[in-house]
Amino acid sequence: MMKGTDSIRSLKGIGDKTEQIFRSAGIETIDDLITLYPRYYLTYEEPVSIADAQPGIRVAVYGKITNALAYRQFKGLKITTCNIRDHSGALGLIWYNMPYMRKQLHQGDTRIFVGTPVMKNGRLVMEHPETFTEEAYRKQRQTLQPVYPLSRGLTNKMIVKAISQTVDYMREIPEYLPDEIIKKYHFPDYGLALQHVHFPVERQDVIEAKRRLIFDEFFIFLAAMRMIKEQNGVIENHYKIYETKESRDFMRNLPFDLTGAQMRALQEMKADLQKDEAMNRLVQGDVGSGKTILAVILLLMTATNGYQGALMAPTEVLAVQHYETFCKMLEPYQIRIALLTGSTKAKEKREIYKKLENHEIDIVIGTHALIQEKVNYRCLALVITDEQHRFGVKQREALYRKGLEPHVLVMSATPIPRTLALIIYGDLSISVIDELPANRLPIKNCVVNTSYRPNAYRFIEKQVAMGHQAYVICPMVEESENLEAENVTEYTKILRQNLSPSIRIECLNGRMKAADKNRIMEEFGKGKINVLVSTTVIEVGINVPNATVMMVENAERFGLAQLHQLRGRIGRGDSQSYCIFISGKDNEETKKRLEILNRSNDGFYIANEDLKLRGPGDFFGVRQSGMMDFVLADIYQNADLLKMADDSIRSLEENGFSFGNLNNDRLKKQLELALQL
Repeated sequence: MMKGTDSIRSLKGIGDKTEQIFRSAGIETIDDLITLYPRYYLTYEEPVSIADAQPGIRVAVYGKITNALAYRQFKGLKITTCNIRDHSGALGLIWYNMPYMRKQLHQGDTRIFVGTPVMKNGRLVMEHPETFTEEAYRKQRQTLQPVYPLSRGLTNKMIVKAISQTVDYMREIPEYLPDEIIKKYHFPDYGLALQHVHFPVERQDVIEAKRRLIFDEFFIFLAAMRMIKEQNGVIENHYKIYETKESRDFMRNLPFDLTGAQMRALQEMKADLQKDEAMNRLVQGDVGSGKTILAVILLLMTATNGYQGALMAPTEVLAVQHYETFCKMLEPYQIRIALLTGSTKAKEKREIYKKLENHEIDIVIGTHALIQEKVNYRCLALVITDEQHRFGVKQREALYRKGLEPHVLVMSATPIPRTLALIIYGDLSISVIDELPANRLPIKNCVVNTSYRPNAYRFIEKQVAMGHQAYVICPMVEESENLEAENVTEYTKILRQNLSPSIRIECLNGRMKAADKNRIMEEFGKGKINVLVSTTVIEVGINVPNATVMMVENAERFGLAQLHQLRGRIGRGDSQSYCIFISGKDNEETKKRLEILNRSNDGFYIANEDLKLRGPGDFFGVRQSGMMDFVLADIYQNADLLKMADDSIRSLEENGFSFGNLNNDRLKKQLELALQL
């Protein structure tokens, strides 16, 4: 009998090579495989007239081929083309490296063609359309085809073939949510939800399955938080921290005035540090609102009160940036500061471990290296995590456990509406920095379609000629089967062809080795790279005041809050900055969403507007890139399910249910997995 812990090698058709391809995508066991959810579903709609086909929107059209299929070779590509026509107009069709289409289609044939039209050389064409007879299309219309996230070598067909062998196993998976929740919200059983998310018979199957699985993600996440809260209880303040001569002197000598919002947050934190209960606070501040300077002040206070402080950043590049900032700002105060990351050499690490244990270091800044088993602190009084949603629950808890119940400060530039923040960060007090420093020039924005690209390229060239730098953001690393979206790998080649040869262009993505990512980010930070093509890996990245342009391709594929965070990489210097959002879709709904970014640079306003616009989840479309690293769930799009999960947990607790004392093995396992993430 199949088990969730079985290797995928137990499935037919998976040998050494295929197993390695799956493993490179993070899929090793049966449970890994069945929780690889479809990104979206291909549906087959009623054909529209050619005149109603719009660029960037997948459609079916019914047309007659008006000429013999033409064939030519260009730059190694075998290109086959023809034209079709209906009562309303004409459309060009293009196939690449498919010369056999000339034997399958002929002048005068009438077919239904399905694809996504694009503008090429001023005319509308459909690339690689699927082709159906009327009878075949009638059958196709009944189907929902899952499309999975792919990586190099991994095809949709391989995934479907593997998952189809697990259906009997999914049927046998026991339910783990309490019965009262299943009944109250009319959820399908867990095993049935898994079957229907992979192999839906009809649309309602997908809607019900995703509702259940998204609810589960929220429920497990919030329950894991409750478990930690139950374990910790009320935490006594072992380290009362007060203002010192040095901290007052530091603030007095700042070359700028703190904003009213910064001062308010600082006063709230100072008050926390002197209470009988340890501080446990979230500081939510928009990108560029000045959270880091507050961290400097608090860690200086901690050090000059005779204690140690730690700041954990999600990336090595950001940790190095923080370290350099702290060293420069605190140089006059003889504060002993160390940097500890995965790249720190072994000999240097041993020296840092020794100094931390002997309190010969006051402030340590680093990545997850701060929580390694060998790291011990003498008197860790304050722990600060930057962009904490990027750390797993277990990682944050491990850093906290390194001290005797230290004060905890969480900093986040993720603009989450307060109603949702109170749920996600239910165990934290919340401070909001909702003002930007007065010297910041507002970023100038524009939302355009793909026809604007040549103008955008020329604008980037002008900015580089003026000595500035630019980011170009794409939604994918490599070209993906069935998904029309710009990708980093190909786009870098395109930019090198379209921009001046004197402009150095490099690409960055999350799959690269840490050393390569760090090298490219450092070179960009030093101005050696003019244009950086990247995925959202730069969302939390290095501070490059010289970068004045950001161009985001396929902007419609991102959540507004994430687009705003990406935009926060620019506008950090004295020069005017510009953000160009290029949309691959030209419909009214997309325009309405992106227009919010066009008219506002306020992250909290954008987050609230995003929440209003999302409404109930789009269970068939591509999931927006979320903020909390959930698999299916999105705190904006699925805010209703987030609130339901929170209500359910509160109801269980009111009836005496304790997450720290479970007798439900499946739920216990799910919570253990959540705590290890």
